[in-house]
Amino acid sequence: MAGAVARVGVGFGLSCSTTKLSHRHSSSSSSSKTTRRCCVKMAVSLDEKKKNYSLQKSEEAFAAAKELMPGGVNSPVRAFKSVGGQPILMDSVKGSRMWDIDGNEYIDYVGSWGPAIIGHADDEVLAALAETMKKGTSFGAPCLLENTLAEMVISAVPSIEMVRFVNSGTEACMGVLRLARAYTGKERIIKFEGCYHGHADPFLVKAGSGVATLGLPDSPGVPKGATYETLTAPFNDISAVENLFETNKGEIAAMILEPVVGNSGFIAPKPEFLNAIRKITKENGALLIFDEVMTGFRLSYGGAQEYFGITPDLTTLGKIIGGGLPVGAYGGRREIMEMVAPAGPMYQAGTLSGNPLAMTAGIHTLKRLQEPGSYTYLDKITGELVQGIVDAGKKAGHAMCGGYIRGMFGFFFTEGPVYNFGDAKKSDTAKFARFYRGMLEEGVYFAPSQFEAGFTSLAHTPEDIQKTIAAAEKVLQQI
Repeated sequence: MAGAVARVGVGFGLSCSTTKLSHRHSSSSSSSKTTRRCCVKMAVSLDEKKKNYSLQKSEEAFAAAKELMPGGVNSPVRAFKSVGGQPILMDSVKGSRMWDIDGNEYIDYVGSWGPAIIGHADDEVLAALAETMKKGTSFGAPCLLENTLAEMVISAVPSIEMVRFVNSGTEACMGVLRLARAYTGKERIIKFEGCYHGHADPFLVKAGSGVATLGLPDSPGVPKGATYETLTAPFNDISAVENLFETNKGEIAAMILEPVVGNSGFIAPKPEFLNAIRKITKENGALLIFDEVMTGFRLSYGGAQEYFGITPDLTTLGKIIGGGLPVGAYGGRREIMEMVAPAGPMYQAGTLSGNPLAMTAGIHTLKRLQEPGSYTYLDKITGELVQGIVDAGKKAGHAMCGGYIRGMFGFFFTEGPVYNFGDAKKSDTAKFARFYRGMLEEGVYFAPSQFEAGFTSLAHTPEDIQKTIAAAEKVLQQI
């Protein structure tokens, strides 16, 4: 794997030494095309913004929403349960910014939970969508755009020789699990504590994301039979994985994991971990599945598997490949994927799968990511952001650690290092909640949970990063 080197804050302690990892897709310098990035000036000072900050319209709208939808939201973490205060209703987005219905402006580090890697409401993507919409929004039949995006995904992701498009990351993980069982003839799977693979029954065992955020025990409504074949291990714990294979010899169909955990906060793999589980799965006739719904096309153009040089048997994708529209995909080696109907006997279908709008947005998003310097730029700004926040926290006397890879990052209010969900739970979540609300008032929007990763985009400017660090310095001195 030739190319430049990239930095990873191992164990999240950015004051510790860093590990350099080679990757195939990189660029030595940012392209001049980065001048496209939108820079929206903040019209008022931080102090003026905080003084004028109001969420009255959001309060009224959310009160009404609670009578219409469970908890007032359509995805649990949006309810701000773990950070307290008033959930915010957004009105519009552009570039690196979001505006709520009260007119407040935020520098956004959620990015629609990952898809907005080239920035919100990109002009080229919107123009392409407008042209596609003239032809219709859904065909329920094959369209040429599916071929185009499939070719781009297959050429980019090392493990994928054939791909099936679906409508969400959850759907992709459901499909790939059924496929792994069909191909191997076995039923047991291994997942890792704090890794989230959607809300399908077999995965809601020691899950991350909203389950961790809300402190819920797995989930009521999931029958014991649905999770009986699901085995769990702590992330980064090779000996626990070896014990599971020894205890369940010949019974494990697959191991699924987020190669970089994003649903317990940002947790990077130890240097030897991914190599070890690749070896273990091969020796035991089990398939290795990388859930790259979050990391796909974000850590590198070929995802985490290209970044780390580890090729799984199957991969799930989502988020970025739909450019902000609902999408998911699973793919892998040809002989495995040909088990999927109508080529083979394993059934899976979807009315809106491969719809022209999602395909269009994905195609144009991936084209932008191919521009020279994209991932170098993401690495630079994200490193500066995390280093600045962690340094500000330590200077203010807080126990903090953090890490990042390219356009994905996280930080915890604990000394660290954080290697798994158990370590992540040591974070001071009450302090995070105070920090979170303080940053909102300063015009910075992070994920409303200590247990979610953050995301930067090509639209974030150096000025955005410096404004965010300045806000963090102020808030961290106050909490």
